[in-house]
Amino acid sequence: MGARFYCPATLATGELLDLPASAARHVQVLRLQPGDHITLFNGGPGLDNVQTVQGDGAGSGEFEATVTRMGRTEVQVWVGPQHRVERAALRQIHLAVGMPANERMDWLVEKATELGVASLQPLMTERSVLRLAAERAEKKLTHWQSVAIAACEQCGGNRLPLIHPVQSLATWIQARSSAQNNSSALVSHALLLSLRPGTASLRAAISAGDQRVGAGDAAITFLSGPEGGLSRAEEDAALSCGFVPVTLGPRVLRAETAALCALAALLTP
Repeated sequence: MGARFYCPATLATGELLDLPASAARHVQVLRLQPGDHITLFNGGPGLDNVQTVQGDGAGSGEFEATVTRMGRTEVQVWVGPQHRVERAALRQIHLAVGMPANERMDWLVEKATELGVASLQPLMTERSVLRLAAERAEKKLTHWQSVAIAACEQCGGNRLPLIHPVQSLATWIQARSSAQNNSSALVSHALLLSLRPGTASLRAAISAGDQRVGAGDAAITFLSGPEGGLSRAEEDAALSCGFVPVTLGPRVLRAETAALCALAALLTP
């Protein structure tokens, strides 16, 4: 199979399909021609506009496809055999992170997608350098979704991570607390990266949590701060919401490095 392209549409073998504009541009940049083979995936579940057919597996996985027509701006393909290959991690990891500054957030989104994160929640905290609101926040979200799509195309992932809109840590914790109070017990872990004395190692906390909930593949929400970490008050708020403090060891890691280090450890079989 050839180069991989994200195609947010229902995919079905035997259909002629006009690729969406972003995928069509990518095909043209690669100078592909009629007869060339590519691979399509629709990324669901992930972005809200993905129309994956649920139930019988139709539209899921990835599809072989052949370019049939190249126009000035449009590309048509014939959708071939479906491969219901699944490369998602068995354990869902939801990463909530105080946004690092400059281009480091882009790098974090890219690498977290490659590693297989299920969702990513960008947060503004007391010590956050990056502050986003309104139109600027929307543009950043669209940009990060594009970064995740490119990373999925490159790494072979068939499911896009869900990237949530930017919000403050206080608002996010409040919403999470309300959801917990209004729902039945959820089989999941909530972990907080912390430098507090006596904090358990990540592995020890996961082992203890799995024994507590009785599930070795329970979903995990991992909360990590920005440069300088979370404030004492922010950590206290997270702990009161059920988060368990964990440590990655004695070294002082950059904000984006710490989040990815934890994610890699959590997703390692």
